[in-house]
Amino acid sequence: METESEPYVRLATLRQLHQVVAELNTARSLADTLQTVADGVVNGLGYELACVNLVRPDGDLVVAAFAGNSSAEALITGRVGSRDAWDRRLAMGEAWGALRFISYTEGWVLDDDDVPQWYTEGPEPRFEDEWHPADRLFAPMYATGAAGGELLGVISVDRPRNGRRPGAWGREALQMYAFQAAIAISNARLRANMQRALVRLEREQQALRASEESFRQAFEYAPSGMAIAEMGGDQHGRILRTNDALCRLLGRPASAMRRYSFSDLVHPEDIGTLLRTSAEGGRAELRLARRDGTYVWVSLRNSVVADAADGPRFLLTHVEDIEERKRRELQLAHRASHDSLTGLPNSAELRARLSARLCRRPHAGRPSAVDSLDAAYEHGFDFGHASLQQEEGFDHHVHTVAPEGRDGDVDDGTKGLAVLFCDLDGFKSINDRFGHHTGDAVLIEVARRLTSGVRDGDTVARLGGDEFVVLADGLGRADAQDLAVRLRNAIIPPIRVDGRAVRVGASFGIGWAHCGMSADEVLHSADQRMYVEKRSRAKQQRRAG
Repeated sequence: METESEPYVRLATLRQLHQVVAELNTARSLADTLQTVADGVVNGLGYELACVNLVRPDGDLVVAAFAGNSSAEALITGRVGSRDAWDRRLAMGEAWGALRFISYTEGWVLDDDDVPQWYTEGPEPRFEDEWHPADRLFAPMYATGAAGGELLGVISVDRPRNGRRPGAWGREALQMYAFQAAIAISNARLRANMQRALVRLEREQQALRASEESFRQAFEYAPSGMAIAEMGGDQHGRILRTNDALCRLLGRPASAMRRYSFSDLVHPEDIGTLLRTSAEGGRAELRLARRDGTYVWVSLRNSVVADAADGPRFLLTHVEDIEERKRRELQLAHRASHDSLTGLPNSAELRARLSARLCRRPHAGRPSAVDSLDAAYEHGFDFGHASLQQEEGFDHHVHTVAPEGRDGDVDDGTKGLAVLFCDLDGFKSINDRFGHHTGDAVLIEVARRLTSGVRDGDTVARLGGDEFVVLADGLGRADAQDLAVRLRNAIIPPIRVDGRAVRVGASFGIGWAHCGMSADEVLHSADQRMYVEKRSRAKQQRRAG
């Protein structure tokens, strides 16, 4: 009991309290702080046993530290008690300020709950304030230091060294110690969280540096070209960085590449392809200019990258050299569409080019205003339906027309697409007399002379055998007849093959392509006119050699 010696007890208690509280602030980690809390109760507050129960994230309490008995420490450290059982304990017994004392007379009901506990033996109390082995004293620790704050844990104490229940000063000391312990635990948690955050930040920074270095190496040493360009703003598409592979591909140094955007380097015919290529995941095949003025076929693949979570976005472009593949594709396409002997467009290519100029309906001029009104009164004013019928499928089509009249009539000045069907005269006899080698050489030379005698935009095709077709747009009837005469005169001169001079003649039939005809119909018409022209001349006149 605290009687005559009470002032001395108060002073001693304060000294001890000051010492153990000071030790709380020396712990370096949360685990050290919890053990220091338990040790402080035993070393400074006069109890033989102390246990620190810490609230877990799920709300239950775990025995985090124990002091005073190594056997009991090994038995219960790490064990968990439910929050409901602890709430029940903190609501029972006698309230000593913020402390909770449960006497052995009512604490027996707690013997079978799930809170970890130890058992001590001893005699029955001989006087009123003597400590019983089954007595329980709890000091809750709250985050704000008051009972209304968040519960951090509970300090359980047992067996006071003087064998008595604590008096007013002993209770106050334990309560103050629990208050300071709560602060120390909160600070230790804060330091632990800060340390974990710093470690996590350092790891993230290391990972970022490693990622940046990996990207740099992958970018710089990639076997195919790569570039980073600005995205958005006035400088959209401007190249910021290129790797060595792209510089070698285009024959330009990296410093010079930063003055361009891809739109500056793309072939004029491919600018539309580039503009239609989306920034995210866009792909395109186009030609880029080399430093020497030539162009190389490349495959572009775009992706968007960000410098940081909310930082500016950039365009990462992967550039792959596909010149060899394009060359093979063009060779295959050329072989499929051109004659292997003469190099001229073949029959299929001729029909494709001719069909591209023709539509299914014959061209007719728009009706006059009077005709339109007459038709409206006769059939009703269904302007929308009439307009749809008239324009469907031909909104952007330029109709191909033929000059009016027949051959020999006066040229009316209309320009059209002339189809000149050429059949060689005397070629079969050359082939029979001198063999196919000579015949092939004659066909090659005739193809060269025909190609030399037409304009750049005209088409000279080999239909098969000794038959050729010329497509010449924008000619009137007189122009087409003059062209046929010039080409015939170009073919007549002797052709030397292996030191031998041979001669062939040529018969031309002139047909006219116009919408409403098919390609086969146009060619058949020109073919028929060629045979009419061939029969109209004597055999001696037709045969040139």
